[in-house]
Amino acid sequence: MHAEKSIKTISGVGMLILVILTIAAAIFLIISAIANEDFRPLIGGLVLLVLFLLSLNGFFVVNPNESASILLFGDYKGTTSRTGFHFANPFYKKLKISLRARNLNGERLKVNDLSGNPVEIAVVVVWKVVNSAHALFDVDDYEKYVWTQSESAVRHLASAYPYDGPENELTLRGATDEINEHLLKELQERLTLAGVEVLEARISHLAYAAEIAGAMLQRQQANAVVAARQKIVEGAVGMVEMALAQLGQKDLVQLDEDKKATMVSNLLVVLCSEHSAQPVVNTGTLYQ
Repeated sequence: MHAEKSIKTISGVGMLILVILTIAAAIFLIISAIANEDFRPLIGGLVLLVLFLLSLNGFFVVNPNESASILLFGDYKGTTSRTGFHFANPFYKKLKISLRARNLNGERLKVNDLSGNPVEIAVVVVWKVVNSAHALFDVDDYEKYVWTQSESAVRHLASAYPYDGPENELTLRGATDEINEHLLKELQERLTLAGVEVLEARISHLAYAAEIAGAMLQRQQANAVVAARQKIVEGAVGMVEMALAQLGQKDLVQLDEDKKATMVSNLLVVLCSEHSAQPVVNTGTLYQ
């Protein structure tokens, strides 16, 4: 891996003045040689003209949130991220790279979750280059590398967790913060080689695949109904228990085991029924 190092450059403004003076001197010598028919100044003028043309390749500009990596015949010399107008060796090759934050809106991928159910998933990744040398020299195409590694990380993430499950289990749909944190950590491990820092990674789309979406929706509805019924029964049993306990403590009525069973049955029917109970008034005795 290439370690990023800084390189010093000359201010482009000062060199621009010197280059202007050089071309002015070259023009003066060439005109003097032609006017005086003395070709000795012409040689000096041509040399200055060649130096002028070569020096033009040494000027370059570094914009805000941008860096320029310098190479000399394939040898990495350093990187400058100092904004402004610069001048360097005309034989240097300058490779510029943006350091701005970028968004990657991933495509919807169809993968199997931990339970084997096909799901559709897409993510949004915010990233930026923090090491120009790694991005330019350690991977072939750093933008394509980010895209490919992001897709691979999403596939691995989706296969590591179930889409849905109990509340105490990490799932793609339920534990959003934990899943996003896992995704960010895995992406950072994969993209460090390219000199990239992952600022944010989160799931932007998550759903069952179309071929099983209907069946899974019915299963979720059934689970919800069962859970609701369970809560209703637990509450009804507690209310019946409380009613019997208070009747016994206050000695309002003496009930044998059969009457207690009948009372429990009636209370459970009233409390657990989906519809309002229709009371029947007993005008006789308790045992009629």
